[in-house]
Amino acid sequence: MSGAGVPVGGRRPAREGLRLGVVHTRWNEDLVQLLVDGALRAAEAAGVSVHRIEAVDGSLELPLAAQRLAASCDAVVALGVVIEGATPHFEHVSRSCIDGLTRVSLDTGVPVGNGVLTCHTREQVLERAGGEGSAEDKGGDATLAAIDLAGLLP
Repeated sequence: MSGAGVPVGGRRPAREGLRLGVVHTRWNEDLVQLLVDGALRAAEAAGVSVHRIEAVDGSLELPLAAQRLAASCDAVVALGVVIEGATPHFEHVSRSCIDGLTRVSLDTGVPVGNGVLTCHTREQVLERAGGEGSAEDKGGDATLAAIDLAGLLP
């Protein structure tokens, strides 16, 4: 696990009245809830209230849901967990989801924080998901990145 090079300080203050949307998956719900909790903590610490929270079945559905949220939000954070299995499905789902979220951000001009963990094991997710004893909080990190970028844009 890395964690090296994590941004420290220098973030832009949250824009007044920023509308943040959160979309998360239902797959691996117990793990995803840790990411959601981290996202909500980060938003609160930044002084941002969450405008909408939506749930979708899986990671392949995240880009379209993020696109819809982008229509009414100033920033969106997408949260999910994809754990490698015995088939190449993991690579297909991971790549499609990540590419789709990037495309949504570029096409809409609305920052989309990527809090989708693509890990080999459940243990790797737990190290990154922001729960008790976790070394990282990727839900919070993705939220702060989206809020920070929204502060740069008009």
